[in-house]
Amino acid sequence: MKKIATPVNHSDDRGVIIDLVEAQNINAITYISFTDGAIRANHYHKKTTQWNYVTKGSVKLVTQFENEAINEMILNQGDLVVTVPMEKHALVGIGEAEMLVFTEGPRGGKEYESDTFRLDKPLV
Repeated sequence: MKKIATPVNHSDDRGVIIDLVEAQNINAITYISFTDGAIRANHYHKKTTQWNYVTKGSVKLVTQFENEAINEMILNQGDLVVTVPMEKHALVGIGEAEMLVFTEGPRGGKEYESDTFRLDKPLV
């Protein structure tokens, strides 16, 4: 996982504009909601990169590469984190939360299961 800085591209009396993802081929944008303690994912993708942007609340992201240590990060509203192919990942809602996932690779719609590999031993 890599947390990405989200600098303001433009700001005036109307508000701000922030480019979350630039120069990428996005195949899907997915909305995900969490109830408190809800666990999602516990899988990895062989071909898919995901940019996870928290729009409301907080989420714990747990990741691991094969034969490496488990990493945990608390994501709050406005945080953007990328997970890459072969990176195991799981998400846990901290209170009610919402996020958008921008995906490059076969992740959306009917292709969802084609590049989703469930973990035999869940991270969470």
